[in-house]
Amino acid sequence: MKRWTDKLISFRLTRPAGFRFSPGQFARLGLPLEHGGQVWRAYSMCSAAYDEHLEFYSIVVAEGQFSSRLARLQPGGQVMLDKRAMGFFEADRLPDGRDLWLLATGTGIAPYLSILKQPEVWHRFERIVLAHCVREAAELSFQDEIAELRDHPLWGEHGGKLQYLPVVTRNAPEGMLDQRIPALLASGELAARAGLDMSPEHSRFMLCGNPKMVEDTHRQLMKMGYRMTRQNAPGHIVLENGW
Repeated sequence: MKRWTDKLISFRLTRPAGFRFSPGQFARLGLPLEHGGQVWRAYSMCSAAYDEHLEFYSIVVAEGQFSSRLARLQPGGQVMLDKRAMGFFEADRLPDGRDLWLLATGTGIAPYLSILKQPEVWHRFERIVLAHCVREAAELSFQDEIAELRDHPLWGEHGGKLQYLPVVTRNAPEGMLDQRIPALLASGELAARAGLDMSPEHSRFMLCGNPKMVEDTHRQLMKMGYRMTRQNAPGHIVLENGW
């Protein structure tokens, strides 16, 4: 288990031999309660689909039934895992385009860490922008891991396609983006910082994070001419609420 801040942890579980998932999906994890019964929560995988472990990223709620117990676990502790991965938050649901925008708040960055370990994504798009919005700069977890993605041997020369844009809404370091993602989209500042023009022809979006961010970002993108991907109608956006 790694503690990023007093409220943010990531942890790894031994991966059962028969457990399969697609990057972007989530698993249900369970812990026993002291007086009987169990508590279950859904967590997106951070790890690659080919890794021998399953990695997850969590906020710790002091009085939370699940996360407070999770944070007290020691190496070798046991966590229950549902047999089947779930969800449809997958890059494959988006039609081909020039630019892939991965927009996240908080622990919503987790599925993107898995998606970015999928070689096909690096070949499909010319540019990939990962924007991670948090309240405090200390919450910008996984920066080293994101930087290492650019040099991964599985996609080699394509690693230069990735651009990481941290966003901090409180006491942002000088020069860093400091507004919520919907506002940065509306003003054009997000596109300008990435050095890319957004358009329905070229741009594809994935949204993951707190429900308010997802709702407001979806609404802003619709104002800009983008639409959701549906089962039989490919569009420009797929989304997932981070909790």
